[in-house]
Amino acid sequence: MELVREVAITVGWAFVGVILFYVGIRLFDLLDPIDYQAEINKGNIAAGIILAAVVLGLATIIVTVILA
Repeated sequence: MELVREVAITVGWAFVGVILFYVGIRLFDLLDPIDYQAEINKGNIAAGIILAAVVLGLATIIVTVILA
């Protein structure tokens, strides 16, 4: 029974992490006037690097908050 509880807790925190990640990306899209998806589709490497940095930063913050 303990294993089921631990799996449920892990799935719950994973769900919370995904929701926080989604909200963070949407908030970044709302606050930044550049359409990064269109820029990446045009081949703008700098836009891809910025978006990758945002994704890594958000993931780092969310993991740190969940583990704290």
